Amino acid sequence: MTTTTTMMTQTEFQSPSPSFSLHDPATTIATTTTTEPPPISSPPPQQTTVSKLPFRPRKSRKLDTTRIILQPQTRSIPKNISRTLSTAGEIELAIQHLRSSDPLLSQLIDIHPLPTFDSFDPPFLALVKSILYQQLAYKAGTSIYTRFLALCGDETNVNPEAVLAIDHYQLRKIGVSNRKATYLHDLANKFRNGILSDQSIVEMDDNSLFTMLNMVKGIGAWSVHMFMIFSLHRPDVLPVGDLGIRKGVQLLYGLEKLPMPSQMGQLCEKWRPYRSVASWYMWKFVEAKGVPAAAAALVGDSSQQQQLTLPPPPEVVEPARGFVNFESWGQ
Repeated sequence: MTTTTTMMTQTEFQSPSPSFSLHDPATTIATTTTTEPPPISSPPPQQTTVSKLPFRPRKSRKLDTTRIILQPQTRSIPKNISRTLSTAGEIELAIQHLRSSDPLLSQLIDIHPLPTFDSFDPPFLALVKSILYQQLAYKAGTSIYTRFLALCGDETNVNPEAVLAIDHYQLRKIGVSNRKATYLHDLANKFRNGILSDQSIVEMDDNSLFTMLNMVKGIGAWSVHMFMIFSLHRPDVLPVGDLGIRKGVQLLYGLEKLPMPSQMGQLCEKWRPYRSVASWYMWKFVEAKGVPAAAAALVGDSSQQQQLTLPPPPEVVEPARGFVNFESWGQ
C-alpha cells in the first residue's frame, strides 16, 4: 500500500495538470511583472551667475529684400565738339552762312573787315585778366595788370599758387579793390582744388562751361560770354545782356525800342551757329554810330519786318552790361 501510494503520487506529479497553461493570466502576470529600478536622477544644474553687460543690446533690423540697391554712377560733363573760330577756314564759313541767312547783316559785313580771334592766353590767365579789367578803362586796367605781373614775375608765372600767395594788402597797394582781390582768390582756389582747370574749360560744352564759371565769385553771365568768344573762340555765343549788341540789333533792324535780353534769342536765331561772329559785327556797327544806307533801305522791306515781330517784354527788367572793350580781350 505504501508503495502504491507513492507511485501514484509520482504519476500525478509527472502528469501535467489540465488546468495549467503558460498563458494563464495569473501565471503570465506572475512571470512578466518585474520591478523596474527607480530612475537615476541627475544632479540639479548648478546656478551660474551671469554678469550684466555695460551697454544696451542692439536692436535687430529686418532687411528689406524688395529694395534695389543702385550702384553710384559718375556723371560725365558734355564735351565741346564745335570748331573754334581760330580754326583755318571757319571765319569764311561763318561769313558765308550769315550772308545767306540775313540780308541786313550781309550789307553790314560788306563795309567791315573780317573779324579776327587771335588771343591764345591760357584760360586761367584770361580769367584773371577779365577780373582785373572789370569796369575799368583800358589804360587804367593795363596799368593795374602791369603791376600785378610784377608781383607774379611774368605771365608764365600767373598760376593759382602765385595768386593765392599775394594777400589782399599787396593787391590793394597796386590798385586792386578788396572785392576784386576776393574774386581772384576764389578763382585761384577753384583751380587749385580741381573744380576748374585749363583743360576742363577747353573741353566743356557751352552750357556746362557757363554753369561752372558762374560759380566763381565776380564772374557773371556777361564775363563768361566775353571769355567764351575772345579767349576760347567759341562760334555760337550770343551775349544777350550786352548793351552794345542790343543797340546794334535795334539799329540794324530799325526797332523803335531797345530789345530786352529775353527778346534777343528770337531776333538773332537766324545767326546760328555763328552768333559770336554776328555779335562782333554788332559791336563794330555801334562803334561806327550809324546805320549804313544799304541796310537802312532794307529795313523798310515788309518781309524783313514780318520776321522781326518782337515777343512781349518780360515783367522783370533784366540787367545790362556795357560795351565790350576789345583791347582788354586782346583784340
